[in-house]
Amino acid sequence: MTLDLSLLPDGGLHWLIASGEHAGIVLSSRIRLARNLSGYAFPARAREGERLRVLQEVRAAMPGVAALREGAFVRVDECSAQERLLLHERHLVSRELAGVDRKGGVPGAGGVIVTGDAGVMVNEEDHLRVQTFRSGFDLAGALRDAERIDRELGRAVPYAWHQEFGFLTACPTNTGTGLRASVLIHLPGLVLTQEIQKVLQGLQHMGLTYRGLYGEGSDVVGNYFQISNQTTLGRTEDELVDQLTRVVRRVIEREEEARRVLQRDAGYIIEDKLWRAYGTLRHARNLPAEEAMTLLSAVRLAAGLNLLSGLSVYTLNKLLIFSQAAHLAQAEGRPLTEGEANLARAKYVRQVLAHEARHTG
Repeated sequence: MTLDLSLLPDGGLHWLIASGEHAGIVLSSRIRLARNLSGYAFPARAREGERLRVLQEVRAAMPGVAALREGAFVRVDECSAQERLLLHERHLVSRELAGVDRKGGVPGAGGVIVTGDAGVMVNEEDHLRVQTFRSGFDLAGALRDAERIDRELGRAVPYAWHQEFGFLTACPTNTGTGLRASVLIHLPGLVLTQEIQKVLQGLQHMGLTYRGLYGEGSDVVGNYFQISNQTTLGRTEDELVDQLTRVVRRVIEREEEARRVLQRDAGYIIEDKLWRAYGTLRHARNLPAEEAMTLLSAVRLAAGLNLLSGLSVYTLNKLLIFSQAAHLAQAEGRPLTEGEANLARAKYVRQVLAHEARHTG
C-alpha cells in the first residue's frame, strides 16, 4: 500500500502545536493503555488467523467509539519500511510495530488507528495499545481522553481481565492498570549545569524511568527525555498519573532554575553558544541527524531564554520531527542514502528558518 498522509487527521501530529502548559519545556504528554481481547492468545503466541480476527474486531468497533469514528485505519504490515519508519517518527507506532529493529518484514495483521490526538495500535506486544496525546504538560487531560476511548472500546471488544491482577498483558510490568504515562521533556539547563544525573537518579528512586525521544530502545539525544512510570500493578490510574505529574512539575521547576543560573553565571558564554548553533542551522549544507538534534536543542533553549525572538516553539517542534530520515525521504519522493539525507536535512532546516525570519523580521 502507499501511505497517504493527507488521510491522517492533523497528520497525527496535533501534539506538536505547543499550546499546552509549559510547552517550551514539555513537548507532549501521553497516556498509553495496554489491553488484550478475551479469548485470544497474546500477539506473540497467536497464529496469523487469530491476529487477523483481532484486527477485524477492532476495526468493526471503530464506528461505536466517538473519538475514533473519524480516525484513519492503517495496515502497518502492508506499509513499506520507509512508511512504517515515518509513522514511528511521528510517535504513532512503536519501534516494535514499525519493525525498526527487524530485518525484513513485520508480523502480520499489524495496524494503527490514527486521529489528531489519539490512536490505537493493534497487534503490537498486546492486542491493543490505546494512546492519547496532549500538547505541553497535561497528563490529566490525556488520561481523561484515554479513559473515554477505553470505556467505549471495551464495551465493543471484551478485554482480558482478572479479578486479582486487573488487565492481563503480555509483559508482567504492565499488568494491573496497563497504564504507561509519559512526558516528552527538554532539559538542556539541567544538562549544562551538570545537575541532570542527580535528577535522573531521583526519578529511578521514585519508581520512574527515562528514555530518549523515541522511548524504549532509543538513546537520549539533544537533551530530550521521555519520563514515565515503570510499573502499574497495585496502583490506580489516577495514583500513577498524580505521582508522575508531581515529579515532572518539580523537574520543570529545577530546569527553570538551571536556566536562570546559566543566564546569571555564564550569560555571554551561553548566549554565544546558542547563537552559534542558530547560525550553523541557518547556513549548514550538510547536517547529520544527531548534530541537527543537538543544534535544535540549543536553539530551543535560546528561544526559551528569550535570546531569539519570533521563532515559535511550534516551528521547533515541527523541525524536530520533519527533519527525521523517513520524513525527508517522503518529501523527496524517493529513498535517500544517509549522505543524501544529511544534505536534504540541511536544506529543509535552512528553508524553514529563513521563512520564519522573513515573517518575523
